[in-house]
Amino acid sequence: MTSRNEFLSKIKHYLTPPGEGVYTVHTASEKRLNLQKKLYGIEAVAEKRVRAIWEESLSKTLPQAKTVIFGIPSDTGGGIQRGANWGPLYLRETLINSRDDLNAYDIGDVRVIPQLLHDKYLNIETIKNCRKSVYKDEFINLPVSPLSIAYDFATDFHEQFPAKSLFMIGGDHSVSYPMVRAYLEAKKSQGKKVALVHFDAHTDLLEERMGIDLCFGTWTSQVIPFLETPSHLVQIGIRASGYEREHWEKKFGHKQIWAKEVLSLGAEKIANDIVAHLKSLAVEEIYISFDIDCLDAAYAGATGTPESDGLSPHEPMVIMQTLFENFKITGSDIVEIAPLVKAANIKQIEPETTLLVAGALSTFLIQAMGVS
Repeated sequence: MTSRNEFLSKIKHYLTPPGEGVYTVHTASEKRLNLQKKLYGIEAVAEKRVRAIWEESLSKTLPQAKTVIFGIPSDTGGGIQRGANWGPLYLRETLINSRDDLNAYDIGDVRVIPQLLHDKYLNIETIKNCRKSVYKDEFINLPVSPLSIAYDFATDFHEQFPAKSLFMIGGDHSVSYPMVRAYLEAKKSQGKKVALVHFDAHTDLLEERMGIDLCFGTWTSQVIPFLETPSHLVQIGIRASGYEREHWEKKFGHKQIWAKEVLSLGAEKIANDIVAHLKSLAVEEIYISFDIDCLDAAYAGATGTPESDGLSPHEPMVIMQTLFENFKITGSDIVEIAPLVKAANIKQIEPETTLLVAGALSTFLIQAMGVS
């Protein structure tokens, strides 16, 4: 078991203060500074004391928090249009500008080397070189890729703080893999029956994409083995798939609800059906993974794969509220917000529209986890 001091030491190596996970000189630097001014004070930013205050908060503020915000600013696992690496910074700014009562502690970002995805894809020499560059020690026993760092962090976090909940901001959807896997493993060790509720326009059920088994299009298939049973997975909002629902449900044994069903039957009916399904399985707690492209492109155009004929923000909110009334929400994420990307042929102001909608959804999830 990792000790508390070892955990904090690792965090100081492979995490950064909020907003610093993307290594950059000028791009979005004003947004990062504004975020840190509000988190740590103008004086801290002016005197360049952000890291010192952040490190101090890890031992003083973190233990008191019920819900912890965590960013993985990586889009290396994407494959259509990049840009989701800026999601954590931009969404944080939206949250902090619109709410000052979230009552959540922001632990910071994964330190991202933007060319990397997972350590298993790297040779020993590359890992040594990255350790030398990032940690100034080629022999330190720490991961270097965003998915590997996130899994190491989340595993230790749940071990150190079994009663706390993580709200992760991505990043492309590959970043949900380490978070959900660590969550499922932790809950299994606690003897909890949990389910994964996945909002998305896409199934993300490929077993590999162009030879890669961990990416935005495969992550869900990769976490199914860590569920007690595939029936503990519910996917909502699907509409962009090369196969019909029956193909996926037969192959994997889970439950899918396509966007057209939600729109035709109504969110309340769908929500009640999901609750009945999960209660029949004796589920106690749930993890919600929310891909912003679950929403119609009219509400979420700032994303790498916007899709039409999707849900409005109302339907997911009704479903999540109903789930919250019946189960504990003890883990969640929101991903695929690409603030510098704009879908073609939309009239909405972007990224403002996407960020405001994502902010409302995120606020609900953070507050729901705070009372679970």
